Amino acid sequence: MENLTVKHISELNNLELLANQVVEGFITGMHKSPFHGFSVEFAEHRLYNKGESTKDIDWKLFAKTKKLFVKRYEEETNLRCHLIIDNSASMNYPLIDNVTLENLSKIGFSAIASAALMEIFKRQRDAVGVSIYTDEIDYYAPAKGSDRHRRMILAQLDKMLKSNSKATTNTYKALHEISEKIHKRSLIFLFTDMFQISKNENELFKALRHLKYNKHEVVLFHTFDGKLEYDLNFGNTPKKFVDVESGDQINLYADSVKEKYKIEIEKYFNDLKLKCMQYKIDYVPVDIRKGFHQVLISYLISRKKFL
Repeated sequence: MENLTVKHISELNNLELLANQVVEGFITGMHKSPFHGFSVEFAEHRLYNKGESTKDIDWKLFAKTKKLFVKRYEEETNLRCHLIIDNSASMNYPLIDNVTLENLSKIGFSAIASAALMEIFKRQRDAVGVSIYTDEIDYYAPAKGSDRHRRMILAQLDKMLKSNSKATTNTYKALHEISEKIHKRSLIFLFTDMFQISKNENELFKALRHLKYNKHEVVLFHTFDGKLEYDLNFGNTPKKFVDVESGDQINLYADSVKEKYKIEIEKYFNDLKLKCMQYKIDYVPVDIRKGFHQVLISYLISRKKFL
């Protein structure tokens, strides 16, 4: 995880402050990483050209990046970005009492990652909209660029963080309805663990294809807990596993099925990736234990393709 000063969930009330910390850590990391040459020149800045007046140089940014940037004042064309978040019961797994930034549920990770993306959208002057769904659309806000609109969305994300939803998922139904609402070409980011009440995978991909209408660029953040849901690391003691949405239960030793499970889960992830490639959807598996870098770099790459 990024090296942040905020540690406990009681301190996460101000998502905007947290998002700023995540983004600043990300930018610093970019300049020290193999992505050093990748553009993180935000819309309000451009690189200083030798011979220009120095009066508009951002010296605070120079202190952080060791590069000379000039503040940019002219109005620029915004991109439209839309965040779609699955807030079903399975996304609220794992259930955590003492939540820290190193120990988040899938919905906690998605909320903070979304707030961080919104901070970058603001710096890039991109408009943002948000949809939150369970078995229906629970919240929808169209893409706008105003500060008031952004704060309204942050408040909704904070509310979602604290809701601990127990609702079931109907991803394909919700995505069809959201697709009908987004009319102008947009960058769309979907956070979901891909668990749903329908077992018909074709229905889900029909809905994802629907999102591609109007030349939208779609990024699927397949959100999962790598330790528990991918590696099945529950130890060699008997445990009762309960489906939080259906209530189905099974008792087993996780270690006794781990080898076969690993084969099946790898096949499942690979099949999702291939299906997304078929429909020209960017598939990004996001392990919530590996930090926010994977989400933010995906945005920068997608934005570059979109322009």
